[in-house]
Amino acid sequence: MSRLWVLGAGQLGAMLKTAGRPLALDVVPVDIDTIDALHLHEGDVVTAEREQWPETLATRQLASHDRFINRDVFGTLADRKTQKALIDSLSLATAPWQTVTTDTRADALHTALGERVLLKRRTGGYDGRGQHWLKAAEPGEIPEGWHDQAIAEQAINFDEEVSLVGARDSRGNCVFYPLTLNLHVNGILMASLAPLQRLQHLQEQAESMLGTLLNELDYVGVMAMECFRVGDQLMINELAPRVHNSGHWTQAGAHMSQFEAHLRAIADLPLAPPMTKGITAMVNLVGTERNNQWLTVPPAELHWYGKSVRPGRKVGHININDSRPAVVRSALMALAPELPENYKAVLDWLAEHLRD
Repeated sequence: MSRLWVLGAGQLGAMLKTAGRPLALDVVPVDIDTIDALHLHEGDVVTAEREQWPETLATRQLASHDRFINRDVFGTLADRKTQKALIDSLSLATAPWQTVTTDTRADALHTALGERVLLKRRTGGYDGRGQHWLKAAEPGEIPEGWHDQAIAEQAINFDEEVSLVGARDSRGNCVFYPLTLNLHVNGILMASLAPLQRLQHLQEQAESMLGTLLNELDYVGVMAMECFRVGDQLMINELAPRVHNSGHWTQAGAHMSQFEAHLRAIADLPLAPPMTKGITAMVNLVGTERNNQWLTVPPAELHWYGKSVRPGRKVGHININDSRPAVVRSALMALAPELPENYKAVLDWLAEHLRD
């Protein structure tokens, strides 16, 4: 079997490597700052755990390989301007937006987009970073250095945030996981829950939207689509051409995790429709020290990334899966005393939606 190289050696690369072991796939995450010569062969495959990367010796070696899957897609989706233009070109729903040019002023944005306007840096920015609110009730200007480097979006009064993870192989076969309900706090994903029966009527709509994008891009592998739910309509917020945080629940809740699905697709192995197991709650561990007491709570499964802990940094996640929602709720409550105080609201949110 060919070697599968991953551009990037963060937690997503590590989880791809773990997912490859049962399939006897040789998955090699590569630190972008390595100065080692990489011995790539013609039959090897290259993928990425990130949308963009600086030019280094390692990234030059990987990005120049003939079998770098989706290489031409990353530039389009990593830039929010070209990503939004693609969504518009396919007549898919998204928030009204415009480019912030040299001459753009805040008052003109309010006239075009409304009283609340969200500025997003065109590249970079994640977990709430690289964003700036303009509110007519609190007069302000576009920050210095943001002209020609950002887009402006109309604020959407959404009901919920959901996401869909799907995979496509080189023959155009697509498979999708159930819609996932997500909770963000200060722009950081804190919890996910799937599947939920009450979201099932939106599944076909979501699959049609993401399937249209996958086919238009001739994409191979896993892609995540983050959406706002406004009534019974979905609006695309952002796309991620890779395995995604909101799909981590699939490690416990499906017969094939998103990581395995991605590897199957890029290694040209058969894809199968994911079969879910009960219901899964995923709790992100953000800026908190490891606590081995989490391991005493069945059926909680800890995924610890081995990273240094600092405020706002994702350092792990916990998956809780069972066919009985009451068991999942009980596990969440058992975890509560072992997590920082700010997690009470997160666990309460999960418990509440488990009743739906």
